[in-house]
Parts: sequence; C-alpha cells; structure tokens
Amino acid sequence: MTTSYPAAPAASTAVRPLRRVGAVLLAVLGALVGVVVGGLTVLVVAAVAPQPVAFLGAGAAAVLVVTVLVGRGAVAVGRGHRGWWAALVIGTAWTALVGVGFGLLFLRPFPEMREGPVPADVRFWKLDDGSRLAYVASPATVAGRKPTPVIFLHGGPGTPDEGLPYGTAELNAAGYDVYSYDQIGAGRSTRLADVTSYTVARNVADLEAVRHRVGAEQVILIGQSWGGSLAAQYLAAHPGRVAKVAFTSPGEIWPEAHPDTDVSPWGALTGAAEKRYDELMSDPRFLLQALLLENSPQAAHRLVGDAESDSRLHEIAVAGRDLGGCPGGPPGEGEVHQNPQGFYTNQLTNADFDEIDDPRPVLRTIRTPALILRAECDYVPWIDTREYRDTLPDATLVYLPGAGHGITGDAGPAYLRAILDFLAGDPLDGYTGADDPAP
Repeated sequence: MTTSYPAAPAASTAVRPLRRVGAVLLAVLGALVGVVVGGLTVLVVAAVAPQPVAFLGAGAAAVLVVTVLVGRGAVAVGRGHRGWWAALVIGTAWTALVGVGFGLLFLRPFPEMREGPVPADVRFWKLDDGSRLAYVASPATVAGRKPTPVIFLHGGPGTPDEGLPYGTAELNAAGYDVYSYDQIGAGRSTRLADVTSYTVARNVADLEAVRHRVGAEQVILIGQSWGGSLAAQYLAAHPGRVAKVAFTSPGEIWPEAHPDTDVSPWGALTGAAEKRYDELMSDPRFLLQALLLENSPQAAHRLVGDAESDSRLHEIAVAGRDLGGCPGGPPGEGEVHQNPQGFYTNQLTNADFDEIDDPRPVLRTIRTPALILRAECDYVPWIDTREYRDTLPDATLVYLPGAGHGITGDAGPAYLRAILDFLAGDPLDGYTGADDPAP
C-alpha cells in the first residue's frame, strides 16, 4: 500500500512575493542612483560644454540610461524575464518626472530688479576691448584748478553708488576735478560675456585706462571698502601714477595676510533680515548657480544671466542694509543702491583676489602719502585695517568714532575733514597704537 502526500508548493510560487519586493527595492534604488548620476553628469559636462541645453540634456540622458538599465534588472527580478519595454517605459516616466521637478526647483528665474533711466550726468568711457565704463564727473569750481584729479573707487566688488560721492562739492571747491566710475561688470558699465575675465588685474588695467581718459599724469585715489583693496593693487602696479591715496574702511590689502580673519558681516544679521538672507541663500536655483560657479563659471552665467543675478545681489544687500553702521544706530542703507549691482564681477573678482600674489613687498618700498580711515564699528577686522599702516611707509591711520563700515553715513563731517586736511598736507591726529582703538 502506498501513501500519497500533498505536493509541495512550486518554488516560484513560494518566492514570488520576495522577488516582487526585491524588484521594487531595486527600482527605487535605480531611480535614486539615476538622479545622483544625472546631477554629477550635469556638473561634468558643464565644465566642457557650458551651454545649458548641453549639460542639462546630458543630465537627463544619464537619468534615463541609469533608470532603464536598473529598471530592466528590476523587471527581470520580479518577472523572471528581461522586460526591456517595461524598463524603457519606467525610465522615461521617471526621467520626465525628475525633469518637471528639476524645472520647478531650479529653472524658475528670480525676479529682476527694475532698472531706472540713466541719469543725465552719466557718461561713458569706451575701452580698447569695446566695453564701456559708466562715470560721472564734477569739475573744480575755483580758479587755480589742481592738475591731479580725484578718482573714487567703489566697494563690493560690484556695488557702486549712483552719482557723485560724499564730499564732491568740497573737493571741487578745493580745486579738484572729481570722477567716480562703475567698475567693469557693475552699475551701468558693461557686463562681460566671459565672466572669467572679472579679475583683479582687469580692474587695475581699467583704472590705468581711466587715468589715460582723464588725461592726468598722476591721480589721487579714494577707495572705499573693496575700492581700498583695488587702490592698493593699482599703487603696487603703477606707483608713479598715484600722488596720494586714501583708504576708507578698506577691505583686505591681501587675503592671505591674515587668512583666519572673517571680513564678512553676514553673521551679525538677526530677526527678519536674517530670515530673508537665509531664504535667498538657500533658494535651490541659487544653490545650483553656486555649484556651477565653482565648477564652470560660464555655465552658471549662461543658465542664470546678469539681470537675474544682479537683482538677487541687490536683495541680499537689502537684507544687510543695517550692517554698515554701529549696532543700535538708525536704520541704514548699507550698500543698497538703485544703480545695478554686479553679481558675477563680485563672485569672480573675489575668487581671483584670493589667488593673487602678495603686493606688500612692493608696497613697502613706495613712499606715496597714504591715509587710512578706520571706523569704530567697521566689521572688517582691525588687524586687516592695520595692515595698511604697517605696510605703507608714509601712511597715517585716523580713527573715526561713532561710525561703521559705511563711514560717511555716520561720520561724514569728520571723514571729509580728514580727507581735505590730508590732501592739503595739514597735520593729522593719527593713531599709532597696535591694538584696536575701538572701546
């Protein structure tokens, strides 16, 4: 007599749920890997092909290929056959979904700032490469005009004033012609198609071209913030062309002189201003632009153009409008101007500034009279301001209490008196101590 037993379930039936779970997990992993590979592809291709259609298209193709290949494996695990058509449908659908999400996150332009009409007193110098520098000029208003004009250098890089700077009328009355110009890539001056051309050397060469345009053998430079850094670079390159130089709340003379100091004011933001700053800096499109800037500045520029980027820089400046004064002081304007600011010249010139050679050995041999104005609440570290006095042999440092980085807003009369006395050769009450004079 034989005894029959129930048949065991087929192996395929027993393991089918596990295979389906494995297939799903593999498909999800493939989708995520596809996004990662697509993002890396965007950065790699952008470095050699900065056209958005090229690097974004390559990224989409990478997402599709990876998703299809892994999807085919997922179908094979779940169904036991290759399933190319199913994998292609899955890959195409996922790539389209990623593309829509990418577009919503990264391709929506930031609102552009409305640019006002060009003021009647703004004129333009045309440079040899065809670019133009916008400028305003105010002639001396007395007989006995001095042959050495005053040229103001604005800060940033990329944040020019609109119109003539503080104290122009008094300088005119002292016999000086006064010029103020928008540096390349900022204000109403030309935006360069090749953003990698925004360098310190370019700014020095432009300033030398400006000297030629005004027809002066020598000039007097007044550099505010980054403009002070530029004035130092020009002095090192063309010492014989500078009669006198004033550094007002200057930026670093050379970033590597004190690499551990922080010249950024943004850590002092609080409340609504801090929230707005964080919103701007964490915007996905801005983060993508920052990644591309590190990898391929031209790709960043072609994806996010000048008008949009300059508008964003303006909004960032608005968030920090009170950082130029002393804490607890009246609301300020910071470096907020209706004159368009220059995002790419700011980013690329600053990056280049971090790489330049040390100008101090040359500056230590130059006996051009120099004035350094240090404000009590300047956010630039004291040691970076003192470096000017320590480097330049014929330098005088004057301390102005009750003022911040935007020095003329709170200490205008004292600022102007120091400038006029310096230019006239009158004695100045200079600070010679090693420690920060601020209480």
